Amino acid sequence: MSEVMTVAASAADVALPAKAGGAAIPEAPHNIEAEQQLLGAILTNNDVFDRVASIIAEEHFYDPVHAKIYEVAKARIAKNLQASPVTLKAFLEDDPGLQELGGPAYLARLAGSAIASFAAGDYAQIIYDLAIRRELMALGKEISTKAATVDVASEPREQIVEAEQALYKLGEAGKGDTGFQSFLRAVTDAVQVAHAAHQREGGLAGISTGLIDLDKKLGGLHPSDLLILAGRPSMGKTSLACNIAFNIAKAYRRGMKSDGREGAVDGGVVGFYSLEMSAEQLASRILSEASRIPSHKIRRGDMTEEEFRRFVSAAKDLEACPLFIDDTPALPISQLAARARRLKRVHGLDALFIDYLQLVRPATAKDSRVNEVSEITQGLKAIAKELDIPVIALSQLSRQVESREDKRPQLSDLRESGSIEQDADVVMFVYRGEYYKEREKPADHNLEAMATWQEEMAALHGKADVIIGKQRHGPIGDVPLAFEGEFTKFSDLVQPWQQGGEGY
Repeated sequence: MSEVMTVAASAADVALPAKAGGAAIPEAPHNIEAEQQLLGAILTNNDVFDRVASIIAEEHFYDPVHAKIYEVAKARIAKNLQASPVTLKAFLEDDPGLQELGGPAYLARLAGSAIASFAAGDYAQIIYDLAIRRELMALGKEISTKAATVDVASEPREQIVEAEQALYKLGEAGKGDTGFQSFLRAVTDAVQVAHAAHQREGGLAGISTGLIDLDKKLGGLHPSDLLILAGRPSMGKTSLACNIAFNIAKAYRRGMKSDGREGAVDGGVVGFYSLEMSAEQLASRILSEASRIPSHKIRRGDMTEEEFRRFVSAAKDLEACPLFIDDTPALPISQLAARARRLKRVHGLDALFIDYLQLVRPATAKDSRVNEVSEITQGLKAIAKELDIPVIALSQLSRQVESREDKRPQLSDLRESGSIEQDADVVMFVYRGEYYKEREKPADHNLEAMATWQEEMAALHGKADVIIGKQRHGPIGDVPLAFEGEFTKFSDLVQPWQQGGEGY
């Protein structure tokens, strides 16, 4: 292993040739000896390739001749053919780069300098790390060149997003622990999740929504899941999303998690993309719920002295809430992902809300709206998996709901693309029968119909249903909730048999 350390150290001794102006340009970091000895190990024992293939590729070699040798060896090994100095000779003997190094005899010298197979992973990691350093230098140069070129078509903000994406892509590339994993590891992870659920109050495996009956049905919001919350206008989609986001942020408590890492042990840090409403309007809704002052009073400033004091007090209590709002309109999915990564890196991120899906723009214009929505939903699912968080996206429903006698939404009502249903792990609909019944009010002179209508309205008043139309990991069905329209607040519905008892 000391040999490995020596080679790694030699790679750090980078010469700085003088530039005409007296400054120094750093030479691209590399380690030719490590490349030679790793290639020698592969050519003498092809099993070594399997150990390093998940770490490096041909583009990570500094010397183009070494990259070519690795590429040819990889192609032969992939076909279950022998890769040795003798078998590679026919493919490389006419290569001008190899000729400069002594021709096919160079392959034999590589085999002669082979390292022990147990050190192959360390050498591959050295080569990979130096390649990443070279890419960082190239990326820095590209950013500098673009910034120096003043072009109307290239805005500085766009350049920042592009640079962030390139850096994140570079950071995520080449992780050796991806790909297949043993069933033992998968089972161990599953047991740890179940153990964490068993330890938590209420037996939740995911983040609590703050709504007991919804948590029972969903088991909380699970990392890497895409949840779609859909409904017709005025059903309360945004209100429910705000309520859940606020409940998660309000319950946030940091500590040591069961896997030994520090993070949210209760609640979480929440990101909220409000593409329709401004951040101030969204904050007003949350403050209306917290202070129990009707939102229309807050909007008009029509509050009593006592109500205003309560409003300010609620604002002070919530100022430390880890809820971050981005109200930039018409965000492309690529920028949305970049900003979510930045939020996770700077403040942490445990749940992400998007209000609403149809207002997100695709990265590139497509030939049809169906394909655009498909790209957006796939992008949101990719964010959920990449950042290992639940992503809750609101969605509009098509008008065909209004033409049916039964106004309860179905999966087929999801607007513009079947990919929403396909990519989502959970699809939920918000339905308030009171909204539709109110529009069926009979004429005042029809006393019998009016009495029936009033009775039906009384039964529906202040009630809502969250209809779970799809759940990949659990049951579907209805979750009854209470809805207070003046505070735009959803809460657990107290059933008649719970009145006067311990209840909730």
